[in-house]
Amino acid sequence: MADFIKRNLTGSTFEDVQLTDARFHDVDLTNARFDLVDLTGVVIRGAALVDLDLSGEIENVRVNGVDVVPLVEAELNRRYPDRVKMRPADADGFREAWDILERLWQQTVERARGMPPALLHERVDGEWSFIETLRHLVFATDAWVKRAILGEPAPWDELDLPHDEMAAEPSIPRNREARPSLDAVLALRADRMATVRQVLADLTDEKLAGTTEPVMEPGYPEQTSFAVRRCLGAILYEEWEHRLYAERDFDVLDASST
Repeated sequence: MADFIKRNLTGSTFEDVQLTDARFHDVDLTNARFDLVDLTGVVIRGAALVDLDLSGEIENVRVNGVDVVPLVEAELNRRYPDRVKMRPADADGFREAWDILERLWQQTVERARGMPPALLHERVDGEWSFIETLRHLVFATDAWVKRAILGEPAPWDELDLPHDEMAAEPSIPRNREARPSLDAVLALRADRMATVRQVLADLTDEKLAGTTEPVMEPGYPEQTSFAVRRCLGAILYEEWEHRLYAERDFDVLDASST
């Protein structure tokens, strides 16, 4: 294995690299950026964490001996009172969560309609643009509701946008250069949101506790069965988090334009 000792690797790019069990000592990571990294079991000692911006799935994170996750969770729930509704216990809870998401997204879309159309294709700090975000949510619905739950082998629209780290699948569109209008994407979104609404209208606690029939044709997700709760939970998570990302980026775009 390679050792990098007293080397200057400033500006280097490490992509699709395995660093399991690697050791970092006396390393300067100023302004480094980590995307899609798995830091499970990482131990950091003698660190200077100043101006750190950390987001993602955070669990059992101790800072100076204190598990900060409950503190973070409590603050997020204080900021967003509807957040606790995104982990529903029963079918009625899923319907309530979806009603909340539709209401919140309506507000975000109204904000988008008041912005210059070009900004809706603008990426902030390398993240998806608003239009790309909506396209990805269409893909998420197609994957976890239309394919996994309803059993459609290839429910894709040409504007579907899979997550970047997903392996290439010939049956799934992946046009990152498309620049559809807001109205075109919203029409597609309205169709998919109506599908989710109908699935939830028919949902019972018995169905929620069940599993899906595997779809054997190639696609995403893979050819296996899933817990219905997992599929619907993935939709709630995607819808909630991506709306927050969109609002965050709108704040940046508003500030830069003024």
